[in-house]
Amino acid sequence: MRRDLLLINPWIYDFAAYDLWIKPLGLLYLASLLRENGYQVTYLDCLNMSDPLMQDYMARHNIHLRRKPDGSGQFFKTFLEKPDPVQDIPRRYGRYGIPIDIFNQRLRQAPRPEAVLITSMMTYWYPGVVKAIELVRDYDPHIPILLGGNLVTLCPKTANSLGADFCLPGEGELSLLQTLHELGGLPIRSRPDLDNLDSLPYPAFDLLQPRPNYILLQTSRGCPFRCVYCASGILSPKFRRRSVANVVQEIEFWRRKYDIGHFVFSDDALCVGAEDHLIPILRATQDKGLGARFYTPNAIHAREISEELAHLLYQTGFQTLRLGFETSDPARQKLTGGKVTNEQFQQAVKNLRQAGFSPNQIGVYILVGLPGQTAQEVKDSIDFVFKAGAYPILTEFSPIPGTPLWPKCLEHSPFDLSKDPLMHNNSILPCQSPQLSWEDYLELKLIIRTRLSRQIR
Repeated sequence: MRRDLLLINPWIYDFAAYDLWIKPLGLLYLASLLRENGYQVTYLDCLNMSDPLMQDYMARHNIHLRRKPDGSGQFFKTFLEKPDPVQDIPRRYGRYGIPIDIFNQRLRQAPRPEAVLITSMMTYWYPGVVKAIELVRDYDPHIPILLGGNLVTLCPKTANSLGADFCLPGEGELSLLQTLHELGGLPIRSRPDLDNLDSLPYPAFDLLQPRPNYILLQTSRGCPFRCVYCASGILSPKFRRRSVANVVQEIEFWRRKYDIGHFVFSDDALCVGAEDHLIPILRATQDKGLGARFYTPNAIHAREISEELAHLLYQTGFQTLRLGFETSDPARQKLTGGKVTNEQFQQAVKNLRQAGFSPNQIGVYILVGLPGQTAQEVKDSIDFVFKAGAYPILTEFSPIPGTPLWPKCLEHSPFDLSKDPLMHNNSILPCQSPQLSWEDYLELKLIIRTRLSRQIR
């Protein structure tokens, strides 16, 4: 007897969004695990710009999105009225992803599911979850809806108010199987050991239609560092790594079977202990002649980039490098977690430059809008990164409930952060102040653009 499930990746509701390989990796892992347990799985991705129905829609309406060969690019945006909590923000709000009509068509084309699973990513994107739940209820009000993902773990009160029947916080593999079984689903016959990540099946990227030209690759979960602004320790409390052999086998699987050549690392701590993890992984891909290209949109730890690792990153075709630096202020570095010093950062950039990377290949994340931060501190950090031989990328700080920095965010923010997750949106600079205003932020961005344009000339 068939047991059909529908898995939904909802829309992004925001002022701005760009597809830097945004795929719900956790949901795709769950899809594979569910299939191992005998379920038939259909996947509906509201952010799939390659959906044939979406391609037809854009052709009919003469819509052209800038998409890159590596799979990143623009989303389609439908402009919407701003929600009440962000009415005063002077930016245009909207829904990023496929039109509602396409969602409804895909929903009705799928086998009627016995349950629907919806994931959530950023806490302030929850209106997309609300819309997906509403449309599923319109289709069939009796189908159980299970909600998981970051919103459920970080903002359980909000998640429980959105209309799902069940909210599953944390890493959802075991709780999902148990919940479905209690709903009358299949007996659990494949139960992974979450302390042994090799026990998990590869994520179900084969469900995506058309199949993407890149794979999100996760070699570990969690992070050994405990930076006060980061939710990694809440979402994955224990730092665990897959074996080198298991990771290499997955890269080879997608490369050989599906001819996919772009691999995007989604780890929070990719380079930690690189000598017995990342370095042997990359050496094995070299030895096998896989010809893969690698990307690191998540920040990698600068203190871990030795001369050996830097040369290997260059030799194995890393196209996008992003270093986590946050600030050049030594006092704030210590207060926020002490994951890198200025000297360690400078040495990392030096190693990367000597390995062959150009300055415009070494992007460095600088946090802007931390509680109590000044515009001058951010400017000093920008200058420091340019001087080191890399280029700075301003990353607007988003307050996250449950992190050690959250109480200070509540104290410093001009917004009522506890009232609605919409106020966590980094696009509004939630912890802006007279010392670092929105106007200051725009000026800092202009400083970076001006300096980069001078370098290009």
